[in-house]
Amino acid sequence: MSLSPPVERSGNATFFREWLSNPLRVASVAPSGRALAEMMTRDIDASSAPVIELGPGTGIFTDALLAHGVPEDRLALIEKGTSFAVLLRRRHPLATVLEMDATRLGRAILFGGDKAGAVISGLPVLAMPPRVVMQIVHGCFVHLREGGAMYQFTYGPSCPVKRQILDRLNLQAKRVGGAFINLPPASVYRITRRAPI
Repeated sequence: MSLSPPVERSGNATFFREWLSNPLRVASVAPSGRALAEMMTRDIDASSAPVIELGPGTGIFTDALLAHGVPEDRLALIEKGTSFAVLLRRRHPLATVLEMDATRLGRAILFGGDKAGAVISGLPVLAMPPRVVMQIVHGCFVHLREGGAMYQFTYGPSCPVKRQILDRLNLQAKRVGGAFINLPPASVYRITRRAPI
């Protein structure tokens, strides 16, 4: 009789292994907390579906999206880390899990062409070169419908998507809150298209 390995419930071991293998890509030694997950998803509900999540990692934001009523089969989880992608597929079998770099998002075909109401990003954009951030943000707005928004958190003092990138893509960012009990404390920004003049 063979025993199967225990199922990892929290994802913390996977997160730590991914951080050890590539600390710049993961950019934090612990997954985001529930307070940050709630702040990132509080404006999102079933009417926002479909929803795209960038860098879901162990899935704490994914769980919050599901708790807010977003159907699992209307989620696209974009994850570069193989261990995270395997974990996400096991936990969320109805979601679309794409193991790829988020810079390729603009070329991906999602939801049969339906536009998303929201993008949630757990990517460490502060650690990325501006051209990479530009590709990622542009890709998000390729998939967002009118009135849709991208939500990005940061541990820094201002929006991690620089003003030059926002201006070039005709976007605006607004801080919508913070999660100060998160470790480290984080701020959440909502990025939307600018209204036509």
